[in-house]
Amino acid sequence: MPTTSKTSTGRPIVLLLDLLGKRWTLRILWELRDGPMTFRQLQERCDDVSPTSLNTRLKELRANKLVQHDEKGFEYTDLGAELSAQMLDLTEWSEAWAKEIDSDE
Repeated sequence: MPTTSKTSTGRPIVLLLDLLGKRWTLRILWELRDGPMTFRQLQERCDDVSPTSLNTRLKELRANKLVQHDEKGFEYTDLGAELSAQMLDLTEWSEAWAKEIDSDE
């Protein structure tokens, strides 16, 4: 199940974007930014995503070493925390971008 470094393009960014492009993946990662959550807490924060969908995405995120699970619940691995920091930078950029787009109207 883990995403491998082998793609038709040979580019890890393509693998990452494929993983992040799956329904609920970005939302799950976003919700975990504040710390560990139980399955139920995460499900509620993700607008009551179905248990099957949440479980599937969490398995993929764990297999790809972005999320781990322990007695505290689900949380970022070190790699997941690094990705989260990058997503926060992208969030700031996207807010400036949205303002720029809105100023053209």
